[in-house]
Amino acid sequence: MIATADRLHSVEEYYFSKKLREVNALIASGKPVINLGIGSPDLQPPRKVIDALTAGILDAQAHKYQSYQGLPELRKAICDFYKTQYDVRLEPNSEVLPLMGSKEGIMHISMAFLNKGDEVLIPNPGYPTYQSVTRLLEAKPVFYNLSSENNWLPDLKALEQKDLSKVKLMWVNYPHMPTGAVPTKAAFTALVAFAQKHKILIINDNPYSFILNENPMSIMAIDGAREVCMELNSLSKTFNMAGWRVGMVVGNAEHINHVLKVKSNMDSGMFYGIQKGAIEALKCSKMWFSTLNDVYRERRDVVWKLAKALDCTYDENATGLFVWAKLPKDIKAEDFIDRILQEQHIFITPGTIFGTQGEGYIRFSLCADTELLEEALTRIS
Repeated sequence: MIATADRLHSVEEYYFSKKLREVNALIASGKPVINLGIGSPDLQPPRKVIDALTAGILDAQAHKYQSYQGLPELRKAICDFYKTQYDVRLEPNSEVLPLMGSKEGIMHISMAFLNKGDEVLIPNPGYPTYQSVTRLLEAKPVFYNLSSENNWLPDLKALEQKDLSKVKLMWVNYPHMPTGAVPTKAAFTALVAFAQKHKILIINDNPYSFILNENPMSIMAIDGAREVCMELNSLSKTFNMAGWRVGMVVGNAEHINHVLKVKSNMDSGMFYGIQKGAIEALKCSKMWFSTLNDVYRERRDVVWKLAKALDCTYDENATGLFVWAKLPKDIKAEDFIDRILQEQHIFITPGTIFGTQGEGYIRFSLCADTELLEEALTRIS
């Protein structure tokens, strides 16, 4: 046997990769499983996006290697999007880098800035990839707890009590996944000041701005953020393009250039047709977001009923593609979802996969049509 790299000992297979094998085995055995676990949009992208992709395939440029920095018109479309939606001005030639999905950006940013032994502030609960990438690079995760009492925002006073001398990066994610908590300008302003004081690079992972959220925000709109912050964004949820793998990172020219050094050694540019489709998506009017959210609002109403039927509570002010629900006292999340999966054939995500602060919570995805959600409600009721 060929020995694996030591870094593999620090991570496990992604939860959904393992759990979906169990779900698929149940389906293969004839069980009618309803999957409310994963946030993979089931709706279609805008028609003009599909048309642009189709036309792009026929372009003579489509089958060549593409620029590591993406098409100039894609970078401009990202800048226009940020100006229109967030009131943030970006320089298209130096402050924007298209990505093959924002998830790869987590790795690229970490590789660009972390050395072995550096420390990284990671939210608990939070997206598991922040932790796994940190461990793969032999850096040290330092978890900061989020709680409902503080609206799932960082307790910066508590963080100030820690030794932060080895901290290089801090991951934040607002609107927050899995809880749906929304940021405030005051919270973002405090984060920027915290980063300036401790010379920490903060990265806001921001793919849920437009899902059931009336006030999209970017940390880059805060004075001083450009020097100490970067932001990841994605077309996956906003435009139902998860399988296309289109994202972006924005920040000042120096930070972007460091990430580009990594990225240019990892891939050979995004497919031309996908870039053309992404450009059209970024031009969508507010009517697109309104129509999309009408669908998700209808679905969320049913999921709220489902949560109540399971004796769970939830925050009606939360945003995003999920409903984060609190279980009755003393019920363990993983035991609960396993029972629901086996007995009612409904797959729900346990909060514990997002960290210890997720114990006692479950997460419902809104990526199932109303008919399926009504069927789930019938099974529970």
